[in-house]
Amino acid sequence: MSLRFMTAGESHGPGLVAILEGLPAGLPVEVDIINKELARRQRGFGAGPRMKIEQDTVKIVGGVLAGETTGAPIALQIDNKDHEKWFNRKIDPFVTPRPGHVDLTGTIKYGYRDLRPALERASARETAARVAVGAVCKHFLTQFGIQVGGYVLSIGEVTADLDDIPLGERSARAEESEVRCPEPQAAERMGAAIREIMQARDTLGGILEVVALGLPPGLGSHVHWERRLEARLGAAVLSIQAMKGVEIGPGFENTLKPGTQVQDPILLEGGQLVRPTNRDGGLEGGITTGQPLIVRAAMKPIATTLTAQQTVNLENGEQVPTQYERSDFCPVPRAVPIVEAMISFVLADALIEKIGGDSLDEMKPRFDALPGTNLSDINLDGDEHIWWPE
Repeated sequence: MSLRFMTAGESHGPGLVAILEGLPAGLPVEVDIINKELARRQRGFGAGPRMKIEQDTVKIVGGVLAGETTGAPIALQIDNKDHEKWFNRKIDPFVTPRPGHVDLTGTIKYGYRDLRPALERASARETAARVAVGAVCKHFLTQFGIQVGGYVLSIGEVTADLDDIPLGERSARAEESEVRCPEPQAAERMGAAIREIMQARDTLGGILEVVALGLPPGLGSHVHWERRLEARLGAAVLSIQAMKGVEIGPGFENTLKPGTQVQDPILLEGGQLVRPTNRDGGLEGGITTGQPLIVRAAMKPIATTLTAQQTVNLENGEQVPTQYERSDFCPVPRAVPIVEAMISFVLADALIEKIGGDSLDEMKPRFDALPGTNLSDINLDGDEHIWWPE
């Protein structure tokens, strides 16, 4: 990869740290760009009480001088305001693993003497650092006219019909909704479903959709499995806590149709190769087509529920109910900027891989020179070839 990042920190520790390496020099970066995305992550109906405590802001502690990236690794720090309640205090042992969490599997793997180290690191609190990284990557993409935005497609059994809302308007409309759904009637039903699940002391999941507009054709590759853009996007999305499924475009719906109804015909209009449909979601063979990239993520109902579930006290072997740890009732609206962040990182990486360069000024002419979808951009010679000569 051309771009990489790493995060560190625990849910109730002093804070979170992220290091992003591989961005070019000359990208203007201000904390407000990042803080705006961090604030988005904390908004959304169904959020738990911690969102009233943590009002995240970032400190840029490396890689940016005089408001511009230097080409060195960018270091970002987010303090945990909730840490003061935990600092230098004895904490009761956590010995009852919660179903659906990393409590048990993490403890078996690392041999912890308490379950808390597993859940402290695995907590979705870590995604604040990812959103900070993604904010910088998203900002980098805008320098080339690439826009990444997301919204909620469904919560529980409520699904929005977005066919009448243009792709380019959906994310902006979603930000006007407390459940981040751009269709008002569906948003109202989603809110009602969340209120109902709160009363039931349970949780809800759903489906998010993220769209990238302005991508050039040719990002990604078909020549190695790990360079296929579907694979990179899938891994990035599935790395987010509680994500259990991912599809490019209507991937699962396409399985119900014959092949002639799920491809995108290629037509020639005014010397340009165009596609009247986008059933492949903007990717063919692991490579962008130049059409909108559409990624859908399925988020399970999170495992921390007010209604206790059955588990075992690992200290004495007794069957006991789970202990409740403060959490969301429905994290789907809050997950939208997190999925945007991970997709922005993957796309920024793919773009840097494609055009190269150490500074933004060096990259922009290379981007402008990329081949497009004009027939004249295709370099076929029409000759016979001997592909495997003696």
